[in-house]
Amino acid sequence: MQPKLEILERELIERILGEAFTLIAEPGVKVQAPAAVELLAGAGARIEEGVAHIPEALARRALASAPREFFLHNRAGEAVVRYGGDAVQFDPGSSCVHILDPATLEHRMTQAADLVRLVQVAEMLPQYAAQSTAVVCNDVPKETGDLYRLFLVLLHSSKPIVTGAFAAHSVPVMIELLAADSGGREALRRKPRAVFDVCPSPPLHWSEFAGQNLADLARAGVPAEVVSVPLAGAAAPVTLAGTLVQHAAECISGIVIHQLAQPGAPVVWGGAPAIFDMRSGITAMGAVETAMLNVACAQVGKHLGLPTHGYLTGSDAKVMDAQAGMESGVAALMGALGGINMISGAGMLDSLACHSAEKLVLDAETIAMAQRVLQGIRPRGESLALAMFAQAGLRGEFLKLAETRKLFRSEQHLPSSVIDRGSLHAWEQSGAKDTFARARERVAELLAAYRRPALAAEVEGELKAIVGEQARRAGMEQLPGLGT
Repeated sequence: MQPKLEILERELIERILGEAFTLIAEPGVKVQAPAAVELLAGAGARIEEGVAHIPEALARRALASAPREFFLHNRAGEAVVRYGGDAVQFDPGSSCVHILDPATLEHRMTQAADLVRLVQVAEMLPQYAAQSTAVVCNDVPKETGDLYRLFLVLLHSSKPIVTGAFAAHSVPVMIELLAADSGGREALRRKPRAVFDVCPSPPLHWSEFAGQNLADLARAGVPAEVVSVPLAGAAAPVTLAGTLVQHAAECISGIVIHQLAQPGAPVVWGGAPAIFDMRSGITAMGAVETAMLNVACAQVGKHLGLPTHGYLTGSDAKVMDAQAGMESGVAALMGALGGINMISGAGMLDSLACHSAEKLVLDAETIAMAQRVLQGIRPRGESLALAMFAQAGLRGEFLKLAETRKLFRSEQHLPSSVIDRGSLHAWEQSGAKDTFARARERVAELLAAYRRPALAAEVEGELKAIVGEQARRAGMEQLPGLGT
């Protein structure tokens, strides 16, 4: 039995969806993308002064046409990430603008080399089923930033990718990159390598680039993750239930646009809901209410039978300290127990502004523990304990039993050296290192063991040609991040 956490009663889910359907009809949803407006109007939505009033019947047809399950594939074409049911997978957080310098503990602006380092670490950690375009490359012109991040991940990883774009012109080129990596557009459609986050602007607003992205992805058959980001108390109602209504309305309206562009195209009920901290004025990604919102949002999506996503495992802490461990650990476990298909956010600090390779390896330990919980407790053998007591008797010498040697690895999760379970004396003898110091050593070990995955020369050449053309248009003379 897979243990589960449910936040909402069925009656409340129905109330949330009922109000969400009402919201998208009246007052409606602001839609700025001409392509999305044309799709909505053609399907019977009333368009008035840039606001789309979407009938419930239209929304329900779109929800019914969305697939209940799909897979992301690695470079070898293997289906390794399942979106659907209660499958639970993790990927690093995306789009940070700062990196935590492991030597100085200062936050500095991110560059292409930082993204490569994070990708290499995540590639070596099996707890991450997918990569992400983890940080913004501030040494790359903004107009090419989206596609350049994807380019670097494709060069340095064979895993599936969670990515996204901040501009409408980026998505077609990013799809071109993925098609080159997959062997053509039809091959990409059959075995997608990446999923794209697409975010509405709260409340109830699809910008020109976000609406266009939805349509472009649907028509290309590349999965889209509708990531609604309501901020309870600031850009959403202060109550958690009210925020869930807004989240549902934004997801539903995005799925309508997406499915009108291409019925049956893969799409995810995603999100990064959070609370607005009234004392500090920050987006409190480490708050327990933020974790509750993510689990509840996924529960609503599961009620509709859709694949799910959430943003957890990040922290509001500024360094990798006890607060970072507490917030990330609680959230990762809650998300896993909530059965969220893809949980983003590992490695992130400072309310998702800062990334850290050292936190990425610590979060991998947290994820491994959460995955052990999902395995539950199961019987092994014909008896639970009687057979072992028959051998050990009341002497209690269970260490000597063959069953102990055979089963302990399947019963117990054995963490890496980042987690210290030794004696005080052993800890002192090894240098009395704290968790951050051990994580820093673990990062060094992973980077030393990393080898860039094999990539056919013609594919690498095509990727570089696509990016090189875009780089020249942006005035770039060199491509950063290629020397590692």
